Amino acid sequence: MKALVCREHGGPEKLDLVTDWPEPELGEHDVLIDVKAAGLNFPDVLIIQGKYQMQPDLPFIPGGECAGVVSAVGDKVTRFSVGESVISMAGVGAFCERIAVNENGVFRKPEALSHVQAAGVSVTYFTSYHALKQRANLQPGETLLVLGAAGGVGVTAVELGKHMGARVIAAASSDEKLELCRKLGADEVINYSEVDLKNAIKTLTDGKGVDVVYDPVGGDFSEPAIRGMAWKGRYLVVGFASGPIPSIPLNLTLLKGCSIMGVFWGRFTSEEPQENLRNIEELWAMFESGELKPVITDIYPLEDYAKAYDCMIQRRARGKVMLTMD
Repeated sequence: MKALVCREHGGPEKLDLVTDWPEPELGEHDVLIDVKAAGLNFPDVLIIQGKYQMQPDLPFIPGGECAGVVSAVGDKVTRFSVGESVISMAGVGAFCERIAVNENGVFRKPEALSHVQAAGVSVTYFTSYHALKQRANLQPGETLLVLGAAGGVGVTAVELGKHMGARVIAAASSDEKLELCRKLGADEVINYSEVDLKNAIKTLTDGKGVDVVYDPVGGDFSEPAIRGMAWKGRYLVVGFASGPIPSIPLNLTLLKGCSIMGVFWGRFTSEEPQENLRNIEELWAMFESGELKPVITDIYPLEDYAKAYDCMIQRRARGKVMLTMD
């Protein structure tokens, strides 16, 4: 079958698109999915470089999430049948024509979403909802600052923050990206390539600071964001898309009375599976009602994987970057 293969760690130029990769073996608890579309996320960049916290053995097929149609099920599978449209969040293996996934990592596709839309919801929406609900306990009327607000997880944080009743300040690197954030409901915007982030936060909050910071960017923006936090604020460590992992002066947490909170959705699913399922049920209801609408601006066929990766690496994406198999 057709598959994108990582045989050695490095950039996308090291990847190999093949047509003779072995078909996946179907275990008794597995669901075989004909992949229609797959989401490209920043962890997919790290994992081919050998820099992600969980590394599969070489060679492997990257791709953490996808959507498609069930073509076969294992003997002990009870939740799915052939022909159903589903999403998968296996962590790796999605950038190919077919993938076998344990049924516990598979969910029925929301009817309101296309396969392309649904293929990109697990890493982004699941991460952001867990971050804002379980970790930050975001409350109506609080102020939420979203860094990297036009990226894959950023747009979902803006959308969910507004849905949860927060005042949302979106921060990104260009006016074009911030215009997208305004369309998603952001109350205020900050172009941090043009203005000082800490001073902009101070101005927009009349000196009070923000209650919650959602940070998938890291690097040079983390410390000024913490300096712009309100008393008892919560700073959410989501990722490090800018590259460097920041070193934070811990005296800031003392002065602000604030908390730095890690967001690791993957571990949350295994540590608190019932809470994760409740989150998914609530998100599915919001998709079906039209309250949430995935933002997808960059779609590439699998053959153009290098362009898709470059879009992610160069931080040009506005919303999700998707790969299609057809």
